[in-house]
Amino acid sequence: MKKIINEPTKVVSEFLKGMEKAHPELEYTEKLEVLSRREKSDKVAVISGGGAGHEPAHAGYVGMGMLDAAVTGNVFSSPSPDRIIEAITKMNAGKGVLMIIKNYSGDIMNFGLAKDLAELEDIQVESVVVRDDVAVKDSTYSTGRRGIAGTVFVHKIAGAKAETGASLQEVKAAAEKAIENIRSMGMAMTPCTLPAVGKPGFLLGEDEVEIGMGIHGEPGVMRTTMKTAQETAEILLDKILQDYDYSNSEVALMVNGLGATPLMELYILENEIQTLLEEKQIKVYKTFVGNYMTALDMSGCSVTLMKLDEELKKLLDAPCNTPGLKIG
Repeated sequence: MKKIINEPTKVVSEFLKGMEKAHPELEYTEKLEVLSRREKSDKVAVISGGGAGHEPAHAGYVGMGMLDAAVTGNVFSSPSPDRIIEAITKMNAGKGVLMIIKNYSGDIMNFGLAKDLAELEDIQVESVVVRDDVAVKDSTYSTGRRGIAGTVFVHKIAGAKAETGASLQEVKAAAEKAIENIRSMGMAMTPCTLPAVGKPGFLLGEDEVEIGMGIHGEPGVMRTTMKTAQETAEILLDKILQDYDYSNSEVALMVNGLGATPLMELYILENEIQTLLEEKQIKVYKTFVGNYMTALDMSGCSVTLMKLDEELKKLLDAPCNTPGLKIG
């Protein structure tokens, strides 16, 4: 294993300390692994979080126009309720707190427990759950679809709505509208290596790829031989369009790298996706290409579409200033 780290058990605290030093407008709460805006704003607070290893998500989206705080767990592990309640109480300005949760059982449980604890202290808390990964069958009776890169769009929409002075219910409604209109699909070309383990968590053959693999290495829908960028675009986009009707609409497009995929390759894939969308008369309003939600050093990508109306376009275009995303 070759990684630029000290002790594997300290990677989370040390990377958050580094973020605080690089971005003085942010504040790190030691041992509770919370990165927050140094200045509390008189508005609805928006928080999110999850396991480390997906940088810049989630700490990279703390700042004006997006998150007020991000709570980080250990690598690929949900943050504990005491960490989450710290973010809630620290950033609550009396207008309430919206939690944006990715659909994983640990996150659902721990954020839910933190919500209960906060409400005992008379803090108004609402939550939304992102489940954009079309590789997984949706289900009301199990955890179902995972939350992946589409979560970044939800951070942007909710954060922008909160900055307008909207109420907690209005911020939640905007986030839910975004969630309803977002679908994602990914693929992996190589496994990732957890710092504490020191070896890959699974194996892929030299010419194998996993279609639909999750951001923690969860199994995909099929394992196949390496495809061209055009074939990969067709596979990922077809799955998204089979699941949701984007016809005759405007969309935001995100082509996301999983940590080890060169930007050159992401732009090649984006070019193919744009060509396919144009053929299907789906208009791309805004495009995002880069590493937005990664899986450590995994080589691969995901494609996300968000169907837009006038409200979502306005919120997507609103200024934000965070380490991971800057607009305006």
